[in-house]
Amino acid sequence: MSDRVQLPAAERPAVITGASSGIGAATAVALAALGHPVLLGARRVERCEATAEQIRRAGGSADVAPLDLLDPSGIDAFSERSVELLGEVDILVSCAGDVLPESTIDTPPADFAAQVQVNLLGAQRLVAGLSPGMVRRRRGDLVFVTSDVVRLPRPLMSSYVSSKWGLEGMARALQMELEGTGVRASIVRPGPTLTGMGMDWEPEVLTPVLDEWRRWGLVRHAGYLSAEAVAGAVVVAATQPPGTNLTLIEVEPEAPLRPVDEPDGGAP
Repeated sequence: MSDRVQLPAAERPAVITGASSGIGAATAVALAALGHPVLLGARRVERCEATAEQIRRAGGSADVAPLDLLDPSGIDAFSERSVELLGEVDILVSCAGDVLPESTIDTPPADFAAQVQVNLLGAQRLVAGLSPGMVRRRRGDLVFVTSDVVRLPRPLMSSYVSSKWGLEGMARALQMELEGTGVRASIVRPGPTLTGMGMDWEPEVLTPVLDEWRRWGLVRHAGYLSAEAVAGAVVVAATQPPGTNLTLIEVEPEAPLRPVDEPDGGAP
């Protein structure tokens, strides 16, 4: 049992990256609904502003700051702005991500490096900027949204797979390094999710990708998670009472219901 006090949500400001759409936006809305002041960060500031206004209309507290994870100096400026707007940041949710539908050998090295920068190195730079304050205060939560490609690597998205593996590796090391500090690191690993990422690919791009996934048995059914479902798992990880650390939450879409006359595979 922990001897630390559970702070009210209003005293636990949260920073969410990748908050212009999808899981990041849904996480910002969900945390704000619980009373957490939130800061939304992304390149598409106007979309973050729309979500922030939605939060404010519902009675929540939301701010917006530009964040380009390809720009190291911009990441540092975002960290500083986070403290200016929120004070003591108590929750950092790393949702930002990008995926490139190309094979390893066909991906230009500069594009591969950019994927790693966005999905891994940018997250580490934010952690380096915001987590020392958490350690000094002996409380805080770092939540990293990864992907089930860590467990089931997929072809034709090598840079994404590599960077998400790296992100989970960093989070696992953090869990050991932060033990006893009062700061927790959690991984939320979603399966296929209906977000803007990858959903705007042209058919000539998407079709060969899905064909390869099917060839390797990586498309089991037509179900997809909603961004809100994944955000719910993020909230659970970040709001556990002191004394509990959910180190890994795997979230997968439930399969559509089988027809009643279809064999059930032996289930009772």
